[in-house]
Formats: sequence, C-alpha cells, structure tokens
Amino acid sequence: MSHSTYNKLWFEAHEELSCLLAQELPEEPLRPERDRVVFFQRLATLYVRYVQIFRQLEEAYDQSVHPQKRRVIRQVLDSVMGRVLELKNEMVEKEFSEYHYMDDIIQDLKLTPEDLEIPIPRYFICERNEVLQDRERMFAAILNQMDVTEKTGPHVMRMLTLERAIKVIQVAERARQGRLRAKFMREIHKDSERQKKADEQEAVTTDQAAVCIQKVWRGFMQRKKTKRLREEEMIFLGMAMDPKLSYPSQNELAAQNNKANRRTRQEEHEDDYQKSIGSVIYQLREVEGPEMKETMKDQIRQWFIECRDATGSFPDYPEEEDGGSALIFAEKTPEELAEELAAKEEEDANKKPKGKEEIKEKGKKGNIEDEEEEPGLKMLPSAYLADLKTEHKTFSEVWQNRNESKNFSQRHELELIKEEKRKEIEVEIRKQVDELMRQELANWKLAVDKEKSGKVKGAAKKKKASKSGKKKKDKDLTADRTTESLFEELVEQELLKKADNVKLKDYLGDYSYLGTTLRQSDIEPMPSLSDVRQVVALYAVLPLGSQAVHEKAPLVKTILLVGPSGVGKKMLVHAICQETGANLFDLSPLNVAGKYPGKSGLQMMLHLVFKVARLMQPSVIWIGDAEKMFYKKVPKDEKELDPKRLKKDLPKILKSIKGEDCVLIVGTTNDPHSADLKSLCKFYNKIILIPRPDYASRYVMWKELIQKNGGEMTSDLDLSSLAKISDGYTQGHMVQVVRSIVTVRRIQQLPKRPLTASEFVPPLARIDPVFQEEEEALKNWYAKTPLGRKRIKAASGKEGDEESPKTGGKGGKKKGKK
Repeated sequence: MSHSTYNKLWFEAHEELSCLLAQELPEEPLRPERDRVVFFQRLATLYVRYVQIFRQLEEAYDQSVHPQKRRVIRQVLDSVMGRVLELKNEMVEKEFSEYHYMDDIIQDLKLTPEDLEIPIPRYFICERNEVLQDRERMFAAILNQMDVTEKTGPHVMRMLTLERAIKVIQVAERARQGRLRAKFMREIHKDSERQKKADEQEAVTTDQAAVCIQKVWRGFMQRKKTKRLREEEMIFLGMAMDPKLSYPSQNELAAQNNKANRRTRQEEHEDDYQKSIGSVIYQLREVEGPEMKETMKDQIRQWFIECRDATGSFPDYPEEEDGGSALIFAEKTPEELAEELAAKEEEDANKKPKGKEEIKEKGKKGNIEDEEEEPGLKMLPSAYLADLKTEHKTFSEVWQNRNESKNFSQRHELELIKEEKRKEIEVEIRKQVDELMRQELANWKLAVDKEKSGKVKGAAKKKKASKSGKKKKDKDLTADRTTESLFEELVEQELLKKADNVKLKDYLGDYSYLGTTLRQSDIEPMPSLSDVRQVVALYAVLPLGSQAVHEKAPLVKTILLVGPSGVGKKMLVHAICQETGANLFDLSPLNVAGKYPGKSGLQMMLHLVFKVARLMQPSVIWIGDAEKMFYKKVPKDEKELDPKRLKKDLPKILKSIKGEDCVLIVGTTNDPHSADLKSLCKFYNKIILIPRPDYASRYVMWKELIQKNGGEMTSDLDLSSLAKISDGYTQGHMVQVVRSIVTVRRIQQLPKRPLTASEFVPPLARIDPVFQEEEEALKNWYAKTPLGRKRIKAASGKEGDEESPKTGGKGGKKKGKK
C-alpha cells in the first residue's frame, strides 16, 4: 500500500469524525431522552462508529512515514481512544453491565463482528523498544547471577527413604521385564506372519493376479477422484478453504515486507525531522530573535506611554501567571487592559470561604433548578470532545487541502516547522523581555511616583509568599538507592517477574451472536470469550499503553477477574503486560508469605513495589487468589501464611495512585464466595466475570490448538461433535488434552492415520468439567456485587413500568438523577 492509501484512510476517518462531532456538539443542546433503550441505542451506535475511526487511525499512524502527519494523527488517535473509553463507561452506567450486545447495530451499519474488535495500537511496543530491551538485559543479568549463586552454593545430597528406594528398584525391574517380554512377543509375531505367508502361497494364474491388481488400483483411483471432486465442490460452495490459501501468497509476503520497510523509513524520516528542528531553532534564534526582542520592547514601551496618557499613571505589569506581556499584545486599548487587570485582582480578593447563608441560598436555587430540569437521560460531559474538535480543525486548516505533489517521499516540511517553532521562540524571548521591562517599568515608576512602586513591591512580595506554602510529601524510605538496585532486589525476592510471551489475540474466543435476542427475551446471556477480550483491552491495555489516555479517561485502578480454574485469568494478566510492555509485580498472598516480615517489613515491601512500579511505568500488580486477602474466616492450614497481611495497607496505597500513574492492580480468583463481599467490592472497582467457553469459542479453540501443536484438519476430524461433547470443559482442559494426543509420534503417523474426534474423548473423560452448578454459583455471587444489584433492580423496574405505565415518568426521572 502506498502513502496515498494511508492518506485516504486518514481522510476518511476525519470525514466520519466530522459527522460524529456535529452529532455530539450540536448548536442547540439535545433534550433529555426518557426511554432508556433508545438512549442506550444512541450510545452504542456512537461507540461502534468511534471504534471504526479508531481502527482506521491506528492503521494510518502505524504505516504513515511523514513525521509531522504522524504527530497530528497520534493526537487524534489518543483522543478517539479516550472517547471510546468514555462511551464504554457511560454504557456500563446506563445498562448496569460490563458486557453489551450490539449485533443489531452492526447489522444496520453493515459491519461484521471482527469490525468491533478493539485494536491494540502497535506504537505501545514500537516506541518503547529501547526501554524494553534494556529491561530484558537487566532481567537476564539478574537471573544469570541468581543461577550462578545457586550452582556455587553448598550441594546438599538428598537421602532416599526406604519406600522411595524400593519404588525406584521396582520401576526399573518392571521396565526391564517389559522390554524382554516385548522383544519375545515381537519374535513370535514375526514367526506367525512368516508361517501365514507360506500357507497362502498357492498357485495363482496370471489372469487372476492381473484382475486382483486392477481391482485394487481402479478402486483406489476412483476413491481419490471422488474425494478430489467433493473437495472442489465444497471449495466452490464456500464451505471449505482452498489449500492454496492456507499459506501466505506472494502478494501477502510482499505487503508484509513493504510494512517492515515503511517502519524503517519512519525512523529515517524521524531522525531527519529532529535534525531539522535543531537547525531551524538555531536559525530563528540567531536571525529573527534580536528583531523580535526589539519589536516587543518597543511595543511594551509604547503601551506604557499610552496607559500613562489615558489613565494618568503607569500600569501594573501583568504577572507571568496571567500571561505576562502576551496580554499587552492582545490588541486591547490601555483602558480595557487596566479594567481586565483590576477585575482579576477583585476575583483573587473574593476567593474566600463563603458564609453559611450564601451556601444555603445557593442550595435552594440548585433545588429549584433541579425541579425545573426536564427529566430523562443525558450524555455525561466529555474530556475529549473539545480536543477532538481542535484537532479536527487543525487537520481541516493545515492538511486537508495541502498540495503534496512535490513531496512524494513524504519527508518533513520546513515551513511548518518554522511556523511551529517561531511561536515557541516568541514565548521564550517574551519571558526574557518581561524580566527586563518589569525592571524598566519599576525604574520609571520610581522616577515618577515612589508610593505606587512601594505598593507594587509589597503586592509582589505577598504573592511570592503565598507560593512558598507546599504540601508535605510522604517520606521516601529508599531515597539513597538507585532504581536498578530496587529492581534487582524485587527480582531476587520474586516479587517482580517476567511476563509470559502471550498476546491478547491468543486468548481465543468467538463473538456472541444471540446476545441482543436473548436480552430482548429477558434472558441474561453469559458473555463470550470475545467479549471478555474486548473488556480487558478497554479497561487495562488502552489506558496502560497511552499516558494521554490514562490521565483523562475514566480512571480504572483495580480489576478483578472472576471465573473457574482454567478459563485463562492468569494468561490475560500476562497478555496485558506483553501488549503494553508493562512490568509484572506479584503480590499474591502465597508469594509474599514469609517475605519482609513484621509491620516495618510490610511497609518496606509495598514501598519498593509501588516506587518501582511508578518509576518504571506502565506496571501491573497481580494478586493471585485475591479472595485470600479478604477471607471471611482464614482456614486453619493457611493461618501460618497470614493471607490477610495486605488487607489494611494496600487500600491506603491505592488511594495515592493518580491519573498520571500508569499502574493497574489486577486480582484473579476462582473462589470469590470465601471472601467478604463488601471489602472485595470496595477494593476492586471493576469485576469481570469470565465464563466457561461456549460452543462457538470451543469450536475455534479446538481448531487453533490442534493446528498450533502440529495437527492437521481433515474431513475425518469432526470438530463440531468435539466442540459439542466438550461442553463444560475450560481452555486449560482443552490444552491439556491436545498436548496429550498430538505428540511427536502421532504427528509422524498423520499421513497414514488422520486425527479423529474419538481420540480426544478418553482423556476428556478423565478430567472433571466445570459443572453447571459451579457456574450458577458464580452468577449468583456476581448478582450480589454493586453492578449486579443495579442490573437486577433495573430489570425489576422495567417489569414494573410495563405493568403500570403511569409511574414510568417518575421512575425515569429518579434514574436520570442517579
């Protein structure tokens, strides 16, 4: 694909963005919507359309080579990501569910389920490559050092018990006898085969032999021909894939090479751009700087004289916080500027705590306004729409109609750099000029009016004094240590671990096609694994990957993944780390047991973890078996481990995590019933329920797992039946079964004996599945969580509305206020 293709993608994204901004920022504010279903439909449509823009911009940013365009696209991309997260948050608040089903909307917009997939921006990893490589080297060095110390340490010889020694001898002896027996049986079998062939060797005529050979050969050829015709028919009908398409074609390989080349060109163009910026700044400072300085001085002196002539006295010089001399250049008369400065001083003076009477009056006015406010549902205010509007305006003014016929190689444009850097140089010079002109004005005032200059100095002193008051910071327990030494200590204590190499796309699962239909029939569908993947991408991956998104999007500090054993909770934690390049800290109760003992030790451990997590962000803090930290009653066999050790201190540290800290705490549990529900829900603000895989997900998983382990898909392998009989089994069970069947020896036999579904049944039968009762218990537990209770209350309210339509308005009004 050429640069024009990615330009077109970028332009199309802005065209769609323009439509959405016109819809979201109309000239007249939208009236509140009383119907919750209609309002949610509007929200969901916006969400789907923003996701499409997100996908287009991500592709354009990844492959564009023009450094200035990439910066513009990146700003819009981050804002669109933030808006997607805002809409997701609003959908959760309005529908009281983490999972939403939009098959009717994607049908109306003529999209496929794949178009709803949240893309993981590739720049999360690409732009942090050097940092990640340094971290890998640090990990490797520390782990090597640990291995050396373990090997050179004292070698302790383990003594075998009598029972163990007897068992080892028995195993060896039985193996020896087995090998002898197998050898003896093999010889007997060969003798019998030899005897059988000798008995069968009767006199056969040439014609009989020819007929026999013809019969076998013709049968073989006909079966082969029939099989080939059947395969061709299935390919023609679109019910089977052409074998040629299973391998990448020449065009696909060429496209992949082009993408890799474009990334190389991105780096080259970026280096040239940075060099040009340096030379342009030097040129502007040397050539235009002195002239700018003199012009500013002349303008400010002229303003002094005009103010003196108009008001009879010299003005107060604007403070740096108010914009300094930039206020003077705002094309205002001296009288207007003096009034503006006086108004600001009055505002500062009036910033005092208000009396109780004023607060009461305001409260009354607020209540009256609330009563007059029209009932219904409104969109929540957005932190990104204003940015999107500004960024779209920049695109329209600078890039939309730009003639690039002479810039085929897509290198940077010098004029744009000059325009941008000229403003920065102006600001820089203005600050220098302000310092000089303040002194000059003070000298003028001293010469004309000594009293006013005294007041000015007094005011300046007061303002400076007010700045000196600073908040006390928490004491740093390791102020004298380097980040590298803290990192090394955490690795040695196994509190900082290396994430497994898995991606979010490896968490296989198909889309839920009946979600909307079931909800319309008042049946709450179980989410599919595809839904789980999307929610994890939205709540964990996107905010951790982008600092700009994390600071302004709805803040998610903690996530709890709840589900039966083997559904991939731990895999999701590792995938979050791999997609964002985050560090993985392990504060699981079993991992911290016995480490850093005592209260001071616990404080030091948490200080180390959170200090390194902030310094080397993004970071994920994983708490496995999260229920143990909030046990209702600690089991006797776990009392020594003190699983509730972090219960008091961890929530306190959680409060200190702000928007600028890209730190996420992820808990995983398969037994939430044993934890105190109130404490658990208070700590984890997002609870994601992960179910057993449904039929569609199991079908996809069997196929992918068998192929990944070296198996081949043939007509003999009935995947549909295999997916049907494996209902209740988790992803972990399926991986275990595939590895036990698709061995190296079995792969060698595939040409003669293809895989069949019946081979997978015996190992499946030996594993206990996740029974319906266990899943129902988890669903009932989730119904007791805050969001689950709201969902049930909303469903019961809906039924009440259907029975008595008169009360619908009041109910809608209350919900709208909430």
